[in-house]
Amino acid sequence: MFAPYRSHASSYRQLDVETSVDAASPHKLIAMLYDGAISAIRRAQAAMLRRDFATKGEAITRAIRIVEEGLKASLDERGGEIAANLRGLYDYIGHRLLQASARNDAEALDEAAQLLAELQSAWQAIAPPAGRPAPAAAAALYAR
Repeated sequence: MFAPYRSHASSYRQLDVETSVDAASPHKLIAMLYDGAISAIRRAQAAMLRRDFATKGEAITRAIRIVEEGLKASLDERGGEIAANLRGLYDYIGHRLLQASARNDAEALDEAAQLLAELQSAWQAIAPPAGRPAPAAAAALYAR
């Protein structure tokens, strides 16, 4: 009947994210997915240390969804071997996140975050200059 309470700060943050997504290039959208997944894993790590298992589970679920429904789902098969290898790596990261959740395994969270950070770094290295399209090789990896 009533909408759940949301603080003004939360509403502005949500609006900022929505505006950023609407204005982002395809390259920037993938960068935002990496940021979101790594951020969710960091929240899960902090919650695990606090023994806040509900928050840990929510954060890991968010990270898995970003990897599966964002990064992996946006891969374009026309990207060839690189896209296939990324798909396998995303599968592995999702599996490690599930293990981390089930076993309270901080090392599995660290591994997943490190793998995503390395991919993020590589993705940033091929960022197109402002106002120019992404290189063809980068654009071919993800569906438009």
